[in-house]
Amino acid sequence: MTKISVEIVPRDKEYLLDELNVVKQFKEIDIINIPELLRYDIHSWEGCKIAKQYFNQAIPHIRAIDIDLDQPLPMVEFLRENNINEVLVVTGDPPQDMGRKIYPTISTDVIRKFKMEMPEVKVYAGIDQYRTSMRAESYSIKRKIQAGADGFFTQPFFDLRFLEIYAELLEGKEVYWGVSPVLSDKSVNYWETKNNVVFPKNFAPTLEWNIDFAQKVLEFVTRTNSNIYFMPIRTKLADYFSGILAKK
Repeated sequence: MTKISVEIVPRDKEYLLDELNVVKQFKEIDIINIPELLRYDIHSWEGCKIAKQYFNQAIPHIRAIDIDLDQPLPMVEFLRENNINEVLVVTGDPPQDMGRKIYPTISTDVIRKFKMEMPEVKVYAGIDQYRTSMRAESYSIKRKIQAGADGFFTQPFFDLRFLEIYAELLEGKEVYWGVSPVLSDKSVNYWETKNNVVFPKNFAPTLEWNIDFAQKVLEFVTRTNSNIYFMPIRTKLADYFSGILAKK
């Protein structure tokens, strides 16, 4: 059965609560994802504790470069106490000022570590379809599966044809296909220069285009019994989801 996940940035507790109150109005949304961002004081797993007041499922992002392989996972006790039994392991970007210690840890190491120290936890891994070639990403996916990954969350897609190619590659796997509204020329430039995205010819940075595309992806995941992952960055959630989903 198709599941719908939404990422909410934990800027602060008040902001997170406000966003959760908006998202909970839409009956189809099942899961909240909370990223781990160094510029905010709330850890992803702390944000998930708050999110679980509204949703049964909340998934924290765990940055591999924050994990010291010589020490136990620092969030294990918190996850167990708060019944958080799913995580998404990502590589993570180094801090710009290098004021926080990081480690040369890669995501496959952390996937294995979770499977050893918290075998009851479902571990998702990330897919970055823009990082390198499809062949290289396919190999990375295989390594993550061998490490114990139970499923995947992708970077946002903006072209359904590209998504369908990856769907063939990942047939039989549990996947949350990423969708993110891009609503300004500045955002277009960000995705093109930082993430190597090539937008389709018909793309337009408007709410209408992004809602229409999200609806097409939702139709695809419903038809193929897979899942969708919304990353509504700098977007008014009520306006965006009102065009895609039904309210309670």
